Amino acid sequence: MQKRRVLAPALAVGALAGLAPALGAAPAIAAPANAGTRQTAPDWKRCDPPLPDSARCATLKLPLDYRKPGGPTVDVEISRRTAGDPDLRRGILLLNPGGPSGSGLGMPWDTEAPLPKAVTDRYDVIGFDPRGVGASTPLTCELPPEQRQPWLPYKPETFQRTVTEFRGVAEKCRAKYGDDILHFNTRNTARDMDAIRAALGERKTSFLGYSYGTYLGAVYAEMFPHRTDRMVLDSAVDPDLAWQKDTHLYATEGQRAFSRWTKWAAKNADRYGLGTTPAEVSRTFWKLVRQADRKPVLIGEHRYDGAQLRSALRPAFYSLKEASELVVSVRKAAAGETVPGFPGAGMAMDDNGHSSFTAITCGDAPWTRNVQGYRAAAERNAARYPLYGDHAFNVTPCTFWDKPVEKPTRVRNGVGALILQNEWDSQTPLIGAQGLRSHMKNARLVTVDEGEGHGVYQAKRSACADDLTTAYLVGGTLPAKDVTCAKDPAPAGGSAEPVHPAIAEAAPGTLR
Repeated sequence: MQKRRVLAPALAVGALAGLAPALGAAPAIAAPANAGTRQTAPDWKRCDPPLPDSARCATLKLPLDYRKPGGPTVDVEISRRTAGDPDLRRGILLLNPGGPSGSGLGMPWDTEAPLPKAVTDRYDVIGFDPRGVGASTPLTCELPPEQRQPWLPYKPETFQRTVTEFRGVAEKCRAKYGDDILHFNTRNTARDMDAIRAALGERKTSFLGYSYGTYLGAVYAEMFPHRTDRMVLDSAVDPDLAWQKDTHLYATEGQRAFSRWTKWAAKNADRYGLGTTPAEVSRTFWKLVRQADRKPVLIGEHRYDGAQLRSALRPAFYSLKEASELVVSVRKAAAGETVPGFPGAGMAMDDNGHSSFTAITCGDAPWTRNVQGYRAAAERNAARYPLYGDHAFNVTPCTFWDKPVEKPTRVRNGVGALILQNEWDSQTPLIGAQGLRSHMKNARLVTVDEGEGHGVYQAKRSACADDLTTAYLVGGTLPAKDVTCAKDPAPAGGSAEPVHPAIAEAAPGTLR
């Protein structure tokens, strides 16, 4: 998932063997309550390095299409960290790092943000690679690096080229996989989760999901409410917005974060020298963007034009200190000074990461297909939200994707869950968590006041939020009502990492 991929000069996101011929689109199907109950016990074996010697892995063969349980299968690779105290063992805790396209196989042994002992004593902690990802029948549409881009900026002179490029992505995936690729979606991953539960002989599933993983968890709870035990949804998305409208939040909420940053930078003019008023700070930034559009700015080993600077800096504006330091560095580079490269510069997701990301975000819910409508929306919203509106409202590969095989999941349930959210999260803005909370009436929302960064639990954001989460996983008690937690003081020498170590690596500015 994601260490620290903040800036890159070109955006990018992160072989389906043995399948029968394409199956064709199908009508929506209900989630079988007994999904996976015929699974035999997993054949556990030692996991491959770098997982520890104690780690055990197994491969489950699950239906590609759950309407045809005897048809083609996909491999789903799972891992298990056995509960530390058998006398306290409660059940299983499945983990997901987000993405969509993040590998979760190694999550039970994460060392940068480890689960508390009180949790690992009570659960067999289960990692897995979702279908299409990593060791689980990985999708690879054989896309060159220049095509592994989730979004491009709208420009009148390049719009038709962008249309051709993204239509080509959809056509390559379709040519390789046919209709089979349409079964790589969140509803089927939720069914796979229930098949894992059944294969392990458990009555219920507890779950900890980050970012996109909150959507996966919410879908699971909707499809299998009676199989759902304790659920933690960290850095949440609103299921009603999946995924086209959710993308628009990068523009609308990003502009709000930019406005907040200009006020803070103006108050700290003596430190950064970017302007003494918000308007002056804003002019400083946009002057740099225009200069980069005329002549791309060399930062480290890469040159950035104005659109690439805007795209790369969008997540940073949610972190006041980080954004100020980065804009100062851009200003130095624009003046001809040599500056170090931005963290993550030049990094891009591989073919599997991008292919699975695209299949899921395009296959969960339909996107509008009117190409000229995208042109009009991008032009209109570039003016309304100049930081990122031209990216978020432009065409994507999903514009040209085939119709999903099922209707989008409408989450409306009374399942108990704990939703965690930083107030200023750049990848999953607060409004998404508030939306999810409204759809899960028995959930509780824990908001970290003025919290920055993507991901909360065990990320040194808020001891208050960590304690509430651990208490829930251990004892099962949700807070009586929604809670606002204070953020922890910044660590010595700077701020916490902008992205939780457990969250899957993603391209700059992408989902999760």
